[in-house]
Amino acid sequence: MFLNVHSSYSLKYGTLSIEQLIANARRLGIHQMVLTDINNSTGAVEFIRECYKQGVAKEADDIHKGNIPYRIKPVAGIEFRKDNRLLYVGIARNKEGMRELNEFLSHHNIYSIPLPEVPPEMENVYIVYPFRKSFNSALSANEYIGIHSKQLNHLYKHPLLRQKEKLLVWHPVTVNDKVTYRLHEYLRAIELNTLLSKVADKDKCDPDEFLIPEEELTQQFEQYPFIVQNTQQLLDSCDLSIYFENTPVPSSKNKFYYTGTLDGDKQMLCQLAESGLKYRYGENNPEAVARLEKELRIIELKNFCAYFLITYDIIDYAMNTCGFYHVGRGSGANSIVAYCLRITDVDPIDLDLYFERFLHEKRTSPPDFDIDFSWDEREIIQKYVFSRYPKWHVAFLGTMSTFKDRAIIREIGKVLGLAKGEIDSFTDPTKERENLRNATYQKLLAVHAYMKDMPNQRSIHAGGILISEEPITYYTALDMPPKGFPTVQWDMYEAEAIGYEKFDILSQRGIGHIREAVQLIKKNKNKDVDIHDFKTFKNDQKLNGILKEGQPIGCFYIESPAMRQLLKKLKCDNYLTLVAASSIIRPGVASSGMMKSYIERYHAPEKVVYLCDVMKERLSETYGVMVYQEDVIKVCHYFAGLDLADADILRKAMSGKYRSKLAFDELVNKFFTSARKQGHPEELVTEVWRQISSFAGYSFSKAHSASFAVESYQSLYLKTYYPMEFMVAVLNNYGGFYSRWVYVYELQKTGAKVHLPCVNHSDEVVNITGGDVYLGFIAIQGLEEKIIKMIPQERAANGLYTHLEDFVKRTCISLEQAIILIRLGALRFTGKDRKTLLWEVHNYLGFKQKKVNHAELFKLSYKTYQLPALADSELENAYTELELLGYPLNYKMFDFLKTSYRGDIMAADMHHYLGKTVRMVGNYVCEKTVHTIKHTKMWFGTFLDARGDFFDTTHFPNTTPMYPFKGKGCYLILGRVVEDFGFQSIEVLKFAKLDIQMNPVAIN
Repeated sequence: MFLNVHSSYSLKYGTLSIEQLIANARRLGIHQMVLTDINNSTGAVEFIRECYKQGVAKEADDIHKGNIPYRIKPVAGIEFRKDNRLLYVGIARNKEGMRELNEFLSHHNIYSIPLPEVPPEMENVYIVYPFRKSFNSALSANEYIGIHSKQLNHLYKHPLLRQKEKLLVWHPVTVNDKVTYRLHEYLRAIELNTLLSKVADKDKCDPDEFLIPEEELTQQFEQYPFIVQNTQQLLDSCDLSIYFENTPVPSSKNKFYYTGTLDGDKQMLCQLAESGLKYRYGENNPEAVARLEKELRIIELKNFCAYFLITYDIIDYAMNTCGFYHVGRGSGANSIVAYCLRITDVDPIDLDLYFERFLHEKRTSPPDFDIDFSWDEREIIQKYVFSRYPKWHVAFLGTMSTFKDRAIIREIGKVLGLAKGEIDSFTDPTKERENLRNATYQKLLAVHAYMKDMPNQRSIHAGGILISEEPITYYTALDMPPKGFPTVQWDMYEAEAIGYEKFDILSQRGIGHIREAVQLIKKNKNKDVDIHDFKTFKNDQKLNGILKEGQPIGCFYIESPAMRQLLKKLKCDNYLTLVAASSIIRPGVASSGMMKSYIERYHAPEKVVYLCDVMKERLSETYGVMVYQEDVIKVCHYFAGLDLADADILRKAMSGKYRSKLAFDELVNKFFTSARKQGHPEELVTEVWRQISSFAGYSFSKAHSASFAVESYQSLYLKTYYPMEFMVAVLNNYGGFYSRWVYVYELQKTGAKVHLPCVNHSDEVVNITGGDVYLGFIAIQGLEEKIIKMIPQERAANGLYTHLEDFVKRTCISLEQAIILIRLGALRFTGKDRKTLLWEVHNYLGFKQKKVNHAELFKLSYKTYQLPALADSELENAYTELELLGYPLNYKMFDFLKTSYRGDIMAADMHHYLGKTVRMVGNYVCEKTVHTIKHTKMWFGTFLDARGDFFDTTHFPNTTPMYPFKGKGCYLILGRVVEDFGFQSIEVLKFAKLDIQMNPVAIN
């Protein structure tokens, strides 16, 4: 009887989760409900599935208690609203009706068309309009009017009584009680961005919109029994049972066949894999052949041939049509088939990768590939995928962001009208104790308890794409986010539950660095670089030596302060150690103390004491420390005795990719029970679980780490042998971990002569010719995009600019834009200093002079004036560069200081002063804030000394002011030199920013 039920997927409106709705309905003995969330079908399939699941789970319990077992019949639809006004509700008669509803809403979402007052005819959909006193229209066969019990009096002599068969029981459901109604009011205030007290009644649901027993509802309509009968007939005619899955594993919803038939897919995949096997391993490699056959058998068994072939098609298009470079990472790199198809460049045999991490016979969840492209090429690949498959059969995966702790407090505080300072104090973890004594804060916490983890807004997944055999609209409507691609209305968890495997098309700047560096090397040095010759790279002693020193600035994944420190502590000089480092740098390993254990054991393997023989046998490569996700699977399988499916599910659940807490708890119990059955002592089992639980949530698969390590070596090769071109590529792809000036400085260290932007030599981006590098116009703050593009285009078309007047006339530049270029020295080709040019440009672009926007018929000359000598200060120019570029190019930050003092020691001398207190002066590079378990803050800093060498600092809470860093500049640091596994740093005792010389312009 409930035709209009809202879940919390009616964002900032509904208050109950689907699980709560079904549990409430069962408690009240309700047999039928229609889930109709507002302008979305996010929860439709989940609702249908959960009704079925809860029915099966409760049947035995009902029989045991002597109750009549039953299942709630789920029906689904969509409530359509425009400008917060209810238009109508669509209810699906069957699966085709769900598709019609979803495609109707999707069309309006994708093309930004307002919803119509009357929907188009949909053959398998019932349309229910809200009752209005003035309603007098004839209704079509599938149209009805919903009337609330409070509105029955209005039926007296109403024209609708001539269409009795069109009247239905209307009892919307939004809340559960007075408490959740108050929660609803908070949600509406947040949605409308207004104070709680200002939310109008028309913008809220009625307070009585909650479930009641069916008998009570029918009694409200006892004088109009035909309305109840109409409603029951409508519900009885709806049948969505086809969505029920009678097996624990949903059947795949992805495209079934790539070639059109299963046999065709098998044949094509085998041919491609065997051809790739020869390319990767040569003609005679029995080990590779055996592994390939094993994997192909499992891939065929699990019906994933099409999945591999679709991925191969994407890679083939990228490589052979577009000439793009890619990185295949994630668990997919565990597969030799993926390696042979060139989906990945990681050799699984060389690294002894665990294929079962990706796919095995008992695996219940689908695998996925992570394919990275350059940040500026990914969209081209995405457009190809969307053009390759029919409309409604391809869409981006969505995400569902939820209300988070601090965000909830802020949102509640705003709708209550609290001052910003008060809200800030409530979200400060260091003030938790005093806040708990605050009555207002207690009120916020009470609301927070209900709102936490509720759906907040739909968004788009980072790169997951679904390619469906049948129209995706059978399962969801589609949104059109700003990215411009149709997107499903549910997330990866629901996709997996329905039976979809995603294709992850991702991006990163590191690939852009590599791609452009190779192009620049060809252009600037006329050399071809085979960047895929990884086997040579990993054995290059020069590269491994630089890796060991821990100074790979600009190189993907290994340039951050934490990673540089780890490389130095490990004295990392080989590929396998780098693979391990790429995983143990993750937060979970460090926080559990296992990173330190790994480093200790790495340097003294003979002293390693393993927890037991199983751990020694399975983790000897990593000295008894779990480094990779595969290690979690191995330990769960070989130590605890779980089968591979349960071991992988447990590993996945601990990484946060599992929804059911109950199912997770059952697996944990199964781990302990099974481990005890293996005869392991309780103390040992507890310690192994501690290590697993602290590690698994943040770990990488070994193949993922290996993919990163391959890319790191490629970057390191380019930086080592072609440093100028590589650093230009880094700058042109918007850097990496550090600020832009760090990479410019690193470029200067290569011996390149780096020039300020010049209208006669610079392009949009940085360019290089020989050893001369010109910064690009794109990095100049305040310069308009049209000027950035037009200056080099005009120069290419009509030659170099000859003088100021020529430049002004050919570019039609405005005075403001010309001043920016002149101040930065971009017109120095004229031979005149900046101040002279600033005077002269007013001859052509004075405030009262009209800008010339057309070619001159006759060449006009302008009067010239003799100017007095104008002082040009190097410090003033440096300040201008700091303003317009964000850094001075040839004037070090140290040169701004009032003092000539540069510290007692330099970074290179720190190893001579271990345990001693020293004073150093450092140019601020970056910082990292860490919250301690005591809710205090500590910091890690990175600096450059006057010689240009990096050094790092640690700032403990008891020796550090509340906000020690005050932005870019140079700092005087007093601290003790400490060493950890050969890496020196400073434990800071006192810390202060040094004064600088004032800008001469400001002084004058």
